[in-house]
Amino acid sequence: MDDTTPRMSTLFQQLGLDDSDEAIATFIKEGQLASDVNIVDAPYWSDAQRHFIGEQLGADAAWAIIVDQLNESLHETSVKRQTGLD
Repeated sequence: MDDTTPRMSTLFQQLGLDDSDEAIATFIKEGQLASDVNIVDAPYWSDAQRHFIGEQLGADAAWAIIVDQLNESLHETSVKRQTGLD
């Protein structure tokens, strides 16, 4: 059983990415997605990363909340554009 507490930094560890605050902020800033692109379909994921993200969202697992937070962060720019808040 995995007792890891789901946090953004631990999600990045699970994905094999740099989990420092600066690296996470940079990833989110540079990885913005169009509103019609599902997080699972982002072009920068490897097959393993895509599988993990999809699996966690589909299972509504403990990680789903953090993956959803990442999803919201990666769509922030497109949401602002759509709502006129940019």
